[in-house]
Amino acid sequence: QVQPVESGGGLVQAGGSLRLSCAASGRSFSSYFRGWFRKAPGKEREFVAAINWKGVWTKYAGAVEGRFTISRDNALNTVYLQMDSLKPEDTAVYYCCALYDYGIWNANECDYWGQGTQVTVSS
Repeated sequence: QVQPVESGGGLVQAGGSLRLSCAASGRSFSSYFRGWFRKAPGKEREFVAAINWKGVWTKYAGAVEGRFTISRDNALNTVYLQMDSLKPEDTAVYYCCALYDYGIWNANECDYWGQGTQVTVSS
């Protein structure tokens, strides 16, 4: 079964950093957009960042732009989310997804989802 697997979550103090990884087995995602989403308690899941298959196009939510950086390594079938200057409001379960790259990113149409990794930022 094809499923991305997130790792790297944990507890960090405000102002700290974490690096999330999302690896996958069973299928190459080198031709896919890769995206990160998050879901905080009591809130709906929201888009965080996305990157195209070449790694030359990226998109960020306003709340994280300038603090988070998405990148990918197609040889490792892995996408990363470097999170710096973390804030308590970044606390959430973070999910990665994959969407085949036909040229247009659509945050509502991911084909594959991971199970999520918890990120907790203390004040």
